[in-house]
Amino acid sequence: MRKVYTQIEQIAGNVVTVKAEEVAYGELAKITSRRGISLAQVIRLEDGRVSLQVLAGTKGISTDSEVRFLGRTMKTAFTTLLLGRIFNGSGEPLDKGPAITDILIDICGPSVNPSKRIIPDKMIRTGIPMIDVFNTLVESQKLPIFSVAGEPYNQLLARIALQAEVDIIILGGMGLKYDDYLFFREFLGNNGALPRSILYIHTASDPTVECILVPDMCLAVAEQFALQGNRVLVLLTDMTNFADSLKEIANTMEQIPSNRGYPGDLYSQLAARYEKAVDFEGAGSITILTVTTMPSDDITHPIPDNTGYITEGQFYLRNGRIEPFGSLSRLKQQVNSKTREDHRTIMDSMIQLYAMYKESREKQSMGFRMSDWDKKLLLYGNRFEREMMNLNMDIPLEAALDLGWKILAECFTPSETGITSILIEKYWPKKQETC
Repeated sequence: MRKVYTQIEQIAGNVVTVKAEEVAYGELAKITSRRGISLAQVIRLEDGRVSLQVLAGTKGISTDSEVRFLGRTMKTAFTTLLLGRIFNGSGEPLDKGPAITDILIDICGPSVNPSKRIIPDKMIRTGIPMIDVFNTLVESQKLPIFSVAGEPYNQLLARIALQAEVDIIILGGMGLKYDDYLFFREFLGNNGALPRSILYIHTASDPTVECILVPDMCLAVAEQFALQGNRVLVLLTDMTNFADSLKEIANTMEQIPSNRGYPGDLYSQLAARYEKAVDFEGAGSITILTVTTMPSDDITHPIPDNTGYITEGQFYLRNGRIEPFGSLSRLKQQVNSKTREDHRTIMDSMIQLYAMYKESREKQSMGFRMSDWDKKLLLYGNRFEREMMNLNMDIPLEAALDLGWKILAECFTPSETGITSILIEKYWPKKQETC
């Protein structure tokens, strides 16, 4: 029989401290107060003192409330009945559907043993040329989208959720505005993507501690689906809110702050989530795509800085576009040689010419005389931005490559592109109007 503790020593923010024995890190407890029962999780053990973060907040809890430890860690439900459902950060239904409690699995488990992983070699098609052609998303890859407040990063995630060629989408929202939550729900529902999706949503008005549970729930469920042979894409937004929640809890616990007030284990906390990306041998995979909004557009901020050391590249979302310069998928070389023979050539040639367009535009802004070559580059750059960088597109990779050839042929002669004659003969459009 487990003891009931009736003397809480301290209540600070959403963290309560009590003296207790035989308690494990991560163990759950029930706190009974005059307002009802609240669930809490052990986050610190020190000299017989146990710190618990209360999932629903400490409102109504007093020092004489009862604390009873449950002898188990945090769990979440796993079943195919989760598909099409929406839950909050504690795993409770937000869609007025029934609670699911049949099969419970642990969250916060360790990353997969490296010996169980295989080398990533399969592409995830998204229908977005700036991803499929130029920075291909690869199964089991972990990639952040670096952006700033006000950019359409949630709209981009929703479009990827709609168009990505995977079996299951698991979306984790952290610190979302209520409007953003409604947007995801309506967008996925109205476009038929909700039946293959599971949403775990924490809004800005929910208790802070629930925010840090969202990625763990998403990844625990994703791992079970992947082990059953499914290709799972986990979308998390926004990891900055996740890190800020860690910071708030660490400050409440009076931990010594590190860079800019964030906890010293920020790197480990982020890596523990990102390293869940995996391609199982003989089973499915987990691919992780996250949003990280950079405070003050500062790439040296601790959150994007630490993230960059963990992930395999990044997308930069600026001015409503994925910037080709700075965006990088380090695993794209694993797959873009297996798609179509002209994939790498189109990727390299179009980016090289776009870099020249940037130089010509700079010359134009400084009042230099424009040569015929500069004028061709300006026309090419405008078409590239309008047609290839449009994030609302949904076209197959092959059609995107054909579009690239079409733009090149309508702006340049074959010799001006520097592409080999073998590919020119095979793919260069026969009839075109030069710019």
